[in-house]
Amino acid sequence: MKTRVLDSWAVLEWLNGRTRAGNTVAALLAGAEAGEAQLLMSAINVGEVYYFLRKHVNRTLSESWRETSRTLPVTIEVPTMNDIWGAALWKGDHPVSYAVAFAAALAKKHNCPLVTGDPELRSIKHLELDWIGPRM
Repeated sequence: MKTRVLDSWAVLEWLNGRTRAGNTVAALLAGAEAGEAQLLMSAINVGEVYYFLRKHVNRTLSESWRETSRTLPVTIEVPTMNDIWGAALWKGDHPVSYAVAFAAALAKKHNCPLVTGDPELRSIKHLELDWIGPRM
């Protein structure tokens, strides 16, 4: 069973119905539901999706995400102190946001790819990505 970490970018693309990335995330969710894959997400990134929707879309959609996130076939990991230190190292060593650093640290912790299209992550050579963003 292949394990992958979803970042906020991937989930927002799926929620916004963007074809290429959204279809990929939908297929990953279906695979996880069928027991063919394991999907993980940092609780920090779950919160990032919530605040982004609340700030940039509307309160109704953010509250819908809050409920939906609990029912997805995704294991949401609440960071431990070691995870927080790991994310802080990513942030200190790379030009990424703090929330992205949590996604990267979780992928490294589980030695699995990070599903993303976030351009901030393209420059990090020692992080395995499942790139679902625009082709470059």
